[in-house]
Amino acid sequence: MKIELFVPCFVDQLYPETAFNTIRLLEKSGCEVFYNSAQTCCGQPAYNAGYWEQAKETGVKFLNDFSETDYIVAPSASCVGMVKNGFNDLFTNTNLHNKCRNIQGNIFELSDFLVNVLKRDYFGAELDGKAVYHDSCSGLRECKIKEEPRQLLAKVHGLELVEMKDTDMCCGFGGTFSVKFDAISSAMAQQKVNNALEQGAEYIISTDLSCLLHLQGYIDKNNIPLKTMHLADVLTSGWLESTEY
Repeated sequence: MKIELFVPCFVDQLYPETAFNTIRLLEKSGCEVFYNSAQTCCGQPAYNAGYWEQAKETGVKFLNDFSETDYIVAPSASCVGMVKNGFNDLFTNTNLHNKCRNIQGNIFELSDFLVNVLKRDYFGAELDGKAVYHDSCSGLRECKIKEEPRQLLAKVHGLELVEMKDTDMCCGFGGTFSVKFDAISSAMAQQKVNNALEQGAEYIISTDLSCLLHLQGYIDKNNIPLKTMHLADVLTSGWLESTEY
């Protein structure tokens, strides 16, 4: 099965190892992974800030960088949610309408693809400790994933997954929201972190690195003994083999 890998700009610039681990997971599942190095952004930052014309320009490039026939997989529910939903505002009833719909039908967030398309939930990962899973707004509400990440994490050796209070509440990032409303954003991060600590968690795991960056910033600033991890990094933890890219 051929997979086109979509690496969001956020992951590319700040968390490239998560992209490599996504490739490792897909290849371990028997997929042939193709990466178009010309790809850039899906347009979500401009779209969320209200600059729809600029978002549309970026979106056109996205649609041209990916095919209409192959599966497209990304380690980011936020960016997948943008393509699946935000693109409706940008390309409905335009000359790219049909191409957009075809790509929308083929793009998947990583856990959704692993569980619901490949039908795989065990990858031999090992991670000792107790963790909570944070349902990102985009993952839960735009990509409709909830059980898939939990199903995958339940098969990680040594990991105890517990549910925290208000797991489906926003962490406070929200893109430019965290800049424009810093005090509110920080308070929301504090609430999320406190809920994790109440469960004795050592890790907060999610499908969105933007959420995790925000939470890790609060954790580091306050010297809290807690670590954030992306799902792809958890699912490749403890692997003995090493692959160079």
